Amino acid sequence: MLCAVPALRALRAAAPHSHITLIGMPWAAAFVQRFGIYLDDLLAFPGFPAFPEQQAQPALMPSFLQEAQRREFDLVIQMHGSGNLSNPLAMLFGAKRVAGFYRMDQYCPDFESFIPWLDGEHEVRRFVRLMAFLGVPPQGESLEFPLSATDEAALCRCGTVVPAPGSYVCVHPGARLPSRRWLPQRFAAVADRLAESGLQVVLTGSGDEHEIVQAVRGAMRAPAIDLCGKTSLGAVAALLAQARLVVCNDTGISHIAAALATPSVVVCCGSDPRRWAPLDHERHTLVGAAADCRPCMHQVCPIGHPCAHHVSVESVHAATVRLLDASQSGLPSAHAAGVCS
Repeated sequence: MLCAVPALRALRAAAPHSHITLIGMPWAAAFVQRFGIYLDDLLAFPGFPAFPEQQAQPALMPSFLQEAQRREFDLVIQMHGSGNLSNPLAMLFGAKRVAGFYRMDQYCPDFESFIPWLDGEHEVRRFVRLMAFLGVPPQGESLEFPLSATDEAALCRCGTVVPAPGSYVCVHPGARLPSRRWLPQRFAAVADRLAESGLQVVLTGSGDEHEIVQAVRGAMRAPAIDLCGKTSLGAVAALLAQARLVVCNDTGISHIAAALATPSVVVCCGSDPRRWAPLDHERHTLVGAAADCRPCMHQVCPIGHPCAHHVSVESVHAATVRLLDASQSGLPSAHAAGVCS
């Protein structure tokens, strides 16, 4: 969702008095609340059998469509994929106009409202390009993640004393798909080298990533602060905001680091860096190995995970050293955020 923020920022700037509704999964309510300057409300989507993001609730579809049609949207902007599945659904919302993407080898609902989906295009630039096509001037490509006092208070309540700002590095070894994860033992080796340089290592992860984080912690020689499963999303963001560096897989945490302008080293395994890697190459370094099978569509790699095994500890550590040196000698400071200690 963070990759859509530059497009939403542009839309709000162009239509400051319009009522902008996000149609998305129920969990997106927190996103709408955080980005209330750009979004007014959420219309919760109950899921559909063709969409894998959540378990479908077909019985709720009639009432969902009735509510969408009742709102009489002036414009629906379809930003969920190439449109093969989502365009027909968006057409059922009863809007005066529907816009979005289409694959050039597939049906285009309206050439005046839909633009070609380009494989390999970065998600941020894809959405900004759509807005520009609709006459919405761009407002930059930078991501955002607004922090609140609530986020900082949540971090203070995590049960662990947070190190002083700039004295620690966050290591986030998890990712939703195993095919997207670098090896825990190698994360541990990089973390040990960072600890040797005088930085406190803080391990982060969601509650269901406990096993991965414990594998990293168990393989480390240096002591680490383990916050896995102890922090909300906002608390993690408050933590990242004051970190010296983030080391992670190419996953959601890398987008938050980019949004907070916290330097990061992102290990790319099975993901598609053309679409998802941070755009600020000065502050964020992508480390990966060549792999003809990338992007991987498998949950678990069926051929031994070469894209992970071919990324060395040395290459990732070298990237951390370069960023740490650069942050001392000239990178603009990260966004300010108060964090208790």
